[in-house]
Amino acid sequence: MVGSGVKELLVTAHRFVEELAKPFVGREEEARAIALSIISGEHIVLIGEPGTAKSALARRAAELINARFFKYLLTKFTEPDELFGPLDISALKQGRYVRITRNKLPEAEIAFIDEIFNANSAILNMFLTIMNERIVYDGYNEIKVPLWTMIAATNTVPDEPELQALYDRFLYRHFVKPVSEDKWLDLLDAAWRIEAGYYSAAEPLLSMDEIRMLNKLIFEVDLSGIKEKLVKLYAVFEDHGIHVTDRRKGKALKAIAANALLEERLKATEEDLMVLRIIAPRDADETEQVLAILLDEIKATERHLKELSEIEANIREIKNYVARTTEFEPRLVDYLNSLQTTRNKLKKLAEETTNDLVRQRANDVLAEVNEAIDLIRRKIGL
Repeated sequence: MVGSGVKELLVTAHRFVEELAKPFVGREEEARAIALSIISGEHIVLIGEPGTAKSALARRAAELINARFFKYLLTKFTEPDELFGPLDISALKQGRYVRITRNKLPEAEIAFIDEIFNANSAILNMFLTIMNERIVYDGYNEIKVPLWTMIAATNTVPDEPELQALYDRFLYRHFVKPVSEDKWLDLLDAAWRIEAGYYSAAEPLLSMDEIRMLNKLIFEVDLSGIKEKLVKLYAVFEDHGIHVTDRRKGKALKAIAANALLEERLKATEEDLMVLRIIAPRDADETEQVLAILLDEIKATERHLKELSEIEANIREIKNYVARTTEFEPRLVDYLNSLQTTRNKLKKLAEETTNDLVRQRANDVLAEVNEAIDLIRRKIGL
């Protein structure tokens, strides 16, 4: 039973996604991906061309949770001081190695780093520890930082071996596409409203304390019903040449649980496994492959359940017709042949499906088919 306080928090988390996407056109998926990263306390990289609202979404997300925000565009010439603060000269004269971190990355809770893979080796090493351990190793000092989520942006997926460790630190990888042509008119209207100042800074909807509460709730989500299916999906990905690192395999559970919370649930369902589309792929091509696999493996469940409901409704109509029939009619033989074919189909589905709900429903409908077959056989004297 979900308490009223928890229920209210889940409703607000759901609203957070809607409010984040509100000023933008066609950015609902991006808003959800960012919300998932924030609730799970993980990092996200948005991959796509400039001008697709990546930085605006990051800033609005920080505003909606009243988080300390830091934003920076990296170039290959960016120095660590620009991100982490300059050295305190007066302290240095006293033999102390101290940075002035005010309004810099070490004080941010939400950070947006544009062109993240332009990082040079010095910055790269500092990013790895700040993202993984929430610590900046700086000279002889260890600086604990409050960074909750890093939202990064890039035009392309990195190929350089030295950048792969950093790329893997982003649990969520979302490929941002330009707004589709059917939404261009809406885009123009929204852009005009923004330029006219109708959308000012967002009013906070959640606090960082509430985000931490949601993060703790992740570990109260019941994941028992999806683990076997998740393992099967990992195997299917490997069969298609899509490799998911061990780190990502484990951390995906946080994303699945976070998605359940956004749907106001404390129990994960197979539908929550669709978040793998922004976790498993390495590049745009793999994104298409993963989506196709997920649609086939997960959405198939929905198709099966819908089909079983339709079969069940047809069987009940047949049983009602047979019950009303007082003498032999040729249609009864047609029904008998059709039901026998349906029985074979249901037996095969019950044997082959990996979904317990589909298997149970198939067996239940199969029992009704057998009842209808027996009813017809008695009616026609077989």
